[in-house]
Amino acid sequence: MIYDKGFSVNVTSPPAIFTKDLWFSYDSNPVLEDVNITIPPGDFVSIVGPNGGGKTTLLKLILGLLKPSRGLAQVFGETPEQTRRRIGYMPQHSQLDPDFPATVMDVALMGRLGHGRFFGPYSKRDKEIVTNVLEQVGLRDFRKKSFAAISGGQRQRLFIARALACEPDILLLDEPTASLDVVMEGDLYELLQTLNERLTIVMVSHDLGFVSRIVKSVICVKRKVLMHPTAEITGAIINEIYGSPMRMIRHNGERNCNCHNS
Repeated sequence: MIYDKGFSVNVTSPPAIFTKDLWFSYDSNPVLEDVNITIPPGDFVSIVGPNGGGKTTLLKLILGLLKPSRGLAQVFGETPEQTRRRIGYMPQHSQLDPDFPATVMDVALMGRLGHGRFFGPYSKRDKEIVTNVLEQVGLRDFRKKSFAAISGGQRQRLFIARALACEPDILLLDEPTASLDVVMEGDLYELLQTLNERLTIVMVSHDLGFVSRIVKSVICVKRKVLMHPTAEITGAIINEIYGSPMRMIRHNGERNCNCHNS
């Protein structure tokens, strides 16, 4: 089996993600200031905040795709560059042409680049790993179908499968529910809850009302960064993040925050 790790974490184990006094600027314009977060292994975290607040930048710092202006970022106690292979990443915008002439299996196998062969065909193990991952996301029976022939929700699952193909310990997702309807969102969140049983998940999302039912912690990003247990999120906190009045609504009888103007 590919996923047999679980989360029997020793108390002395380093956090999955840790930042200390982290700053980042584009051309001397501060984007993130004094970021201090600790995400333990096995957590399921949602990153929320207004557009341009620094959410995607924070993910790229964790990935090591950007260097902090000052401060520290670590993944499992090491630099992001040292641990990049332990991170699966689903970007907000896929660079894959919807008419790309590839099968579902071909797209998922892209996640093995750098883990299998750099040249020549994928190995038998690569294909076994990806077949298992497609099973995890409910797409095994679609593996021979054309990428162009599957639905939007199936494509989002496929991009998650591609991120999982590197056998990560952390899954970073940037707006995975973008352009999905409510039913597809619910299906995707069910999948993420299952994956969270063996992976640390960090997900950028605007739909705090929905994700507050499933995530354990919320990171609020608006240049400065604050981390809260989900239960502590109130309408006042949301108002401060988004800069406009918000209202509390109910989902399945539970009172949750949702990012809608009142």
